[in-house]
Amino acid sequence: MTRKIAFDAIENFRDFGDYAAGPRRIKRGRLYRSAHQAEATDADLEALRALDLSVIVDLRRPNERERSPNRRWEGFTARVIENDIGQVGDDPWHLFMQDSDLSPTAFTTYMVDYYRDAPFVDRHVDLYSRYFHALSEMDGPVLIHCAAGKDRTGILAALTHHLAGVNEADILADFLLTNDPDRFARRVPLMTATIEENTGRRPTEEAVITALGVEARYLDTAFAAIHARHGTLDAYLEEILGVDADRREAIAHRILD
Repeated sequence: MTRKIAFDAIENFRDFGDYAAGPRRIKRGRLYRSAHQAEATDADLEALRALDLSVIVDLRRPNERERSPNRRWEGFTARVIENDIGQVGDDPWHLFMQDSDLSPTAFTTYMVDYYRDAPFVDRHVDLYSRYFHALSEMDGPVLIHCAAGKDRTGILAALTHHLAGVNEADILADFLLTNDPDRFARRVPLMTATIEENTGRRPTEEAVITALGVEARYLDTAFAAIHARHGTLDAYLEEILGVDADRREAIAHRILD
C-alpha cells in the first residue's frame, strides 16, 4: 500500500495502520501520523474533513502551538488532546542551535540524547497516556502529530505498533519512512533559511538533512532506555501509561481486524 498521503502543505502525513499484528492486522484508515497543520490549505482541510477524524493528538509544546496554530475545517468536532505541562523558558531545540556548531554529528548527538529522555518527559507521558485511553474508547480514526511528525510522533507510533503486535522490522521500517527524499527536497531550503535567520550561521545540506531525518539508533535508544528502567515495553505501557490488560483488549478491538 502507499502509506504516504499527499497534502498541499501538511508534511509527513501517512497511514501507520495496515501492518500484520501477529495473527491479525491493523485496520487501514484508523491510525494517521503527520506534522502540524498550521499551513494547511483549504483543499487540505477538506481532505482532512473526509478522513472523519475522531481524535487529534497534538504533541507540541504550548509555544509551538502558539507560533504555528493548526488550521481547522468548518464544523470541526474532533477531540483534541494537548497539554501545557513542563513549558519553562526557551525552546530546547532553539537553545541547542544557538550553542551548536551545526554539524551533522551535533544534530545526531542531540537527537540520541533526546530519544533517551523522551519516553519519561512528564508532558509526553501525559499525552501518550491520554492517547492510549482515547484509542481504547473512540471508534473513529485518530491523528497523532508534533511539529515535524518524526520524533515525538515516531515514538508514539512505534509504541502503538508494539502494543498491537507488529514485528520489530515493520516497526522500524515505518519509523524510517520519515526519510523521504521528496520531503527533504522541499524542506531543506526552508529549514536552512530558518536556522541561518535564528543563528546567523548557515548549516550544510548534510547537516540539515540529518536534522530533518531519523535513524534506527534513535528509536533503539528510546526503547533501550525503557527497557533499562522498566524491563519491557509492556511494563512501561502498563506502569507509566496506564495501558493495562483491559485497555489493551479494548484497543485491539478497535484497531485490529
